[in-house]
Amino acid sequence: MAFFWVSILIFIAAYVLIMWEKVHRSIIALVGAAFAIVIGVINQEKAIEAIDFNTIGLLIGMMIIVGITKRSGVFEYLAVKSAKLSGGRPLVIMAVLATVTAVLSAFLDNVTTVLLIVPVTYTITDRLGVNPMPYMFAEIFSSNIGGTATLIGDPPNIMIGSATGLGFMDFVHNLAFPVVVIHLVTIAILVFWYRKELVSDEASIKSMLELKEIECIKEWSILKKSLTVLGLTIMGFLLHQTLHLESATVALFGAALLMLITAEEPEETLLAVEWPTIFFFAGLFIIVGGLEVNGVIDYIARKSLEVTGNSLLGTGMLVLWMSAIASAFVDNIPFVATMIPLLQTVGDLTHLPLDSIWWALSLGACLGGNGTLIGASANVIVAGISERYGNPIRFMDYLKIGFPLMLVSIVLSTIYLYLFFWR
Repeated sequence: MAFFWVSILIFIAAYVLIMWEKVHRSIIALVGAAFAIVIGVINQEKAIEAIDFNTIGLLIGMMIIVGITKRSGVFEYLAVKSAKLSGGRPLVIMAVLATVTAVLSAFLDNVTTVLLIVPVTYTITDRLGVNPMPYMFAEIFSSNIGGTATLIGDPPNIMIGSATGLGFMDFVHNLAFPVVVIHLVTIAILVFWYRKELVSDEASIKSMLELKEIECIKEWSILKKSLTVLGLTIMGFLLHQTLHLESATVALFGAALLMLITAEEPEETLLAVEWPTIFFFAGLFIIVGGLEVNGVIDYIARKSLEVTGNSLLGTGMLVLWMSAIASAFVDNIPFVATMIPLLQTVGDLTHLPLDSIWWALSLGACLGGNGTLIGASANVIVAGISERYGNPIRFMDYLKIGFPLMLVSIVLSTIYLYLFFWR
């Protein structure tokens, strides 16, 4: 029982220090994880099991592919092309990039999407001389919103589909509509919020429009090889369930193949990997694993569900809002892993129709990740890339806009689920 409370204290202490931002979040996560293992909150075997190596492998593989692809100049090409099509208007460009991010995140892993989009965005903002932070926020929000729409867009949906037998079209049919509405509302709010800040001078816009995008391509050989491998990797993501391969396997195979055919030096290629981000995830998985093995997550979930009894509306509302708040502060993968068998038990005992409850769990867990900077994998990845570009995203700066927008999305989800399933 003592470790029950100790695991909570370690998690809270790590979170407070991450918010304080005086020490790098990767160091805090690693120290917290090591401390949890040393004092016995979680043993080493369970700690290793707590690390989601599918996420870690996916991140490393895609970082390598993007790092090699970047050398071709294709991101600069896409940046110039996008800006010219948008007339060089910063607000329009933000809305376009956010929408592209949302659509791609529905069919790829949202982490893969931000790894591809963020370098393009930084090239555009550098050219236009505007603050990149609104673009980063918009792309984080859009990646998590878009990933909610399909079975393969976000890990919680894959887990729910696997446990319940719900298929790709079930998710599209039930979640695509609210996701589109939430995305449009979110972008409208961001455009209004940043309408005075995202203004570029005429000289920068003219300079951008006069650029010849084809001249941005530096290495045609790398471009052809990297786009071929990237295309195969994306196809692998779409077919990975049919092929019985995890997304990490697909990404790492693509990375290894691209390194082979481009004859890249491993030492130089691996510099493209955001290692502080990788180790942050490993440490955070172990800290949350401590909560899981000591029954904290299960206890909170069970006690919360006891309140609702046999009410479909009450159960659904609780699952939606509890998933959203919890997923803003802890990784949604172990949370959803705990909730699935718990909800199945609730369904057996109460005979409630659970279909709408699964949609509530999906919407809450996926959209809740927008609440804080460490609420979802895509958030942390964008923060890591921004730091490398010299624009660190502060925890509290993100929280001020991310948490309110997350609440807006959950309110809209509540209205949708009530009107279509619970009234």
